[in-house]
Formats: sequence, structure tokens, C-alpha cells
Amino acid sequence: MKNKEITVSKKANGEIQYLTEILPEIPTNTILYKKLTGLGATYGELKAHRNSVIIEPNKPVISGKCKDPKHGKDNLFGVSDGVYTDDIVAYMERSIKQNKYIKILTTPESFYKVLGAFEEMDMNIRYNCFLLFDECHKIVKDSGFRPDITLPMDLFFECENKALVSATPIEFTDPRFEEQKFQAITIKPTFDYVKDINLHVTNNLLQAVKEVLAGLNGNCFVFCNSTDTIYSMMHQLGLLNESAVFCSEKSVEKLKSLKFDNVSDIWNKDIIKRYNWLTSRFYNAVDIELAEKPTILLLTDCYFADYTAFDPNTDTIQCVGRFRNGVSAIHHISNTNRNFLVRSKEELKGRISCWKDVYGMLQNHYNYATTVSAKDAYSAVLVSLPYAEMLDEKGRTRYFKIDNYINTELVKGYYNCPNNLHESYKSCDAFTINHYSLLNYKLGDYERLQRLNKSNSIKEKRKIMVQQLELLGECKTEMEYQFKRDLEKADSFIVEAYDKIGKGEIERLKYNRKKIKEAMIIADYHTKITGTEVSQMIYNSFEVGIWYSRKFIKEEINRIFNLFGIEPKKAVTSHTILDFFHAVEKKQKNIKGYQLTMRKGI
Repeated sequence: MKNKEITVSKKANGEIQYLTEILPEIPTNTILYKKLTGLGATYGELKAHRNSVIIEPNKPVISGKCKDPKHGKDNLFGVSDGVYTDDIVAYMERSIKQNKYIKILTTPESFYKVLGAFEEMDMNIRYNCFLLFDECHKIVKDSGFRPDITLPMDLFFECENKALVSATPIEFTDPRFEEQKFQAITIKPTFDYVKDINLHVTNNLLQAVKEVLAGLNGNCFVFCNSTDTIYSMMHQLGLLNESAVFCSEKSVEKLKSLKFDNVSDIWNKDIIKRYNWLTSRFYNAVDIELAEKPTILLLTDCYFADYTAFDPNTDTIQCVGRFRNGVSAIHHISNTNRNFLVRSKEELKGRISCWKDVYGMLQNHYNYATTVSAKDAYSAVLVSLPYAEMLDEKGRTRYFKIDNYINTELVKGYYNCPNNLHESYKSCDAFTINHYSLLNYKLGDYERLQRLNKSNSIKEKRKIMVQQLELLGECKTEMEYQFKRDLEKADSFIVEAYDKIGKGEIERLKYNRKKIKEAMIIADYHTKITGTEVSQMIYNSFEVGIWYSRKFIKEEINRIFNLFGIEPKKAVTSHTILDFFHAVEKKQKNIKGYQLTMRKGI
């Protein structure tokens, strides 16, 4: 692919040249690499003297462009959910009648409606408009969880006039770019555009955010691609009344069900607060114009929401670029996860090549299978192979899905350890690390993940919690007290046991609940806490609804009395149980005993 460079400079008044000043129209078969956000690529296309269909990554971008006063006379028409083919046809008829250029902005998922409208108007979209895919890095970034983002691409390559644009494009492997001789045009700034960033790597995201926020003034915009994480942060940091959230329609409903109402699925300047939280649909293309320069926070949680990982070369640049008047400071706060594998691009390509070979071999067996049962068996294996994910319903390679896999795995590798994340920012030409800190606490996100792991048994979870209580030691700060409260919320019994009898005794009793409870009661007795220790011990040994033999009752009560050194006034018999329980005499297999029906109370 040919690569052409065009320089962009600052004017005498300090403003950056607009793209239309150096490139009046985007040429066809071009991937435009802007380097800088806000240069006006879509602005130029909306002003261009030709019919245009611009594919935008999501609805907020379209809404923002259509409401922008700069485009008041540009005949814009937005297409997303709730807009239908008939609406587009009516707009096109009106535009032709008024002798205006067609300027349609659509999401990838709604593109089929635009295509249908052109067909109804008997206009061939392949020749009658310029097709521009804005923020084209999203084709790669989102195709892993949003397969319909690539729906327009087959028709895109059939169009005579077309281009893609992004400030942060990712390498495309689709051979059609080479076959159609696409060129890459890079806009190269002649001035210093590198921004300072503060990187905080931590083992406890919540506490690190609390610490960083404490040192900030003015409004904050917090980017985090997890509504659950956002709500948890707002709730635990006590920021619900000072926050606004911008997220998807589904997440709006979710937050409102939690009684949080200051939320919107489109950018709305009127609802902003001190803390403004934005999910990934607001990372790209949305223009946020504010009088002040806010502080930007990026939050990544590698344990509970790994999809919150930011790629320094794309996501971070895009988030910062939303603010047209600039920002005062940028902070990225992240934990890291040793389970994220580090692989090079070559290794990942080799991995995919092996997957393809294995798939091809089994496909060949399937093709030449001589029985229906054999074909059925091979078919079941084929659909389960990793390479099957890289194919569409017609069996064609989904190159953007391959690109997504490679990009996702490379980015995860950055988060394997603090040094990797630090190096990823050092190698990014858009940022200089202004401040780098390691915020480590006694307990963190890894420990929380361990105790929340549903695959662990109760005994395993309690072993983990005892280890964590040992790490925590004596609480001295509010943060450490909060850690302990979190542990108590998870399992108050084992925390109380640790406080009363300690790790050694719990381990000696092999985490047996009944034996631990007994040891706790004895500990209470020796410290003269309640005076009800004997009753507690008996209620620990005997349960309502269970039948016990006379022999067991007598021996167990005597054992408990001996533990406390009690000499009863009258001899202990099986009837002694009636001092503590209502019971019914009952035989089982000719053995006399009692069925316990109700406690008499402590």
C-alpha cells in the first residue's frame, strides 16, 4: 500500500489548520491517518459538493453531528434505531426536490436501511455517492463483540468512491485493500502534539481511584467501559449525588433500576456534574466542547472487567481527543494481571495459521466422508475449532475478526505487569509519561477475585480469607478497616473466628465449622464475655429436628460440662437435654432417644 504524507501546521493565531485547508476532498480508495483528533475529516465530507453516506461507529456521534450548529445548513440526516427506510426515502426525495446534496450519517447496523432507500429511489449507491467509514479503527476494535459492524464492508469495496478515516487506524489484513490499490495518506503535524499522561498502576483499583481523586480539582471525566464498575465506584466512593453517566440505552435502564437517574445514552452537556463517567460508545468521534479544561481519568480493571483495557495507541488517544478545548491533566489508573499472556504479533499470526491448517485438514475429512454419521461427527468438531470464529456464514475468512483477535491479544499483553504497561506508553508517540506511580496496598483486586471465585469450596474460600486476614494484620487506617469490613460481608463467621482463636487454631481444627464454633465459645468463656457459654455449646452440638440417642446425649453433655470444668448439682442423664430443648421421646431401631423440636432459648 502506498503511503503519502501531508503536513498540517498551526496558524498565526495558534489554531491548527483544518483538514479542508490542506486536503479539500478525500480521494477515493484512501485510508486517511489523521494522527490528531478534531481535524475535521467528517466536517469536510459533510461540506463537500457531492452526495455522501458517512458510517459512524455509534448513535451519539450521529446525534451530536446532526445537532451541531456548524452543520445547520448542510442537510444532514441521521440513521440509527427508530429510523426506517421510508424515512430515508422521504429525506432523499426532499433533498433532490430542493437541489441539495444527500448527507446521510448511519451506524453500521442501520446501513442496510440506507442501501434499501437507494434501491427504492433507483439510485445505485455504488456510483451515486461517496462512502466514508469514519473512525475505521472501530471495525477492528469492535468486531469481536459486535459482528454487525462489518456489515457494510462487502458493499464498501464495490463502491467507486470510498475512503476510511481515523486518527488511530489499525493495520488491516483484508486483501481487498491491496487488490484495489488503496493508498494511505498520513497527516503529519509540524508542531509538538505529544501530551503528558500520569500512569498509576495498582493492586487495588478502588483505593487508587480514591487516592487520585482526592488530589484533583475541578470537573473530572472518567472513562470506563463497564457500567457495573462505574456504579460500584460511585457507590463506594460516595459520589452518586455528584455524578453523571453516559452509556448505552440498556445501561441507562440498568442504572435507573438502581435508582440512579442522572444518566443519558447521548452526550448532554446539561446533565454534567463534578464527576462524569463515560463508557466506550463515547470514546470516539463525539465532540465535547466545554469552557474549562477538565481532568481525564481512564480506569482499567483486569480482574472483573478485562474489556476495560485501554490501548494507548488508539483508545487513550481517542478519549483525550473528545475535548475540543483541551484537558488539564490525564490519569490512567489500572491494575495488572499475570494471567494475561504476552505474545508478539508474529506469534499470534502463527497461531492463527495453525488454527487454519487444522480447520482445513478436518474440512477435507468432512468433504470426503462416506457416511452421514461421519460427516455429522466432523461437522460437530469443525464448529468448535478456534478458526471457525474467523469465518462468516458462507465460510469466507473474516479478516477484521482476525485483526481484532491480534489487536486484543497484543493489548492484553500490555496489562500482564506494571512494566509492560509502562513500556506501552513509552513507545506510544502521542504521550509522554509525566508521572508514574505504583500504588500497592495490603490487599487488592486479586485477593477479592480469589474470595469471590465461585468454583472454590467454602473451606477453600475460608483458607483464602484467613491468609488475607494475616496479610492485613492489625488495622490502622480507614482503608484497612474497609478491607476488613469487606471480608466480614463475605463471611462474618470466619472473621469472628480469626479474631477470637487465630489462624493456628482454625488450621488445627481443619476449618471444621462445629469445632471452630466450640473453640470460640470456650474462648468467650475464658474471657468471661456472656456467661451463656454452656448453652451456646449445647446449641452448637445439638440441632432442632434431629433425633439423638440417650447414650449420645448423656456423653456429649458430660463432655461439654468437663470442657468448662462444671460439676453439675445433679447427675447428667439423657433427660438433661430437656433443660435446653423441647423434645419428644422416640425410638429408632429399638434405641431410645429424643427428637428435638424447639430450643428453650439462651
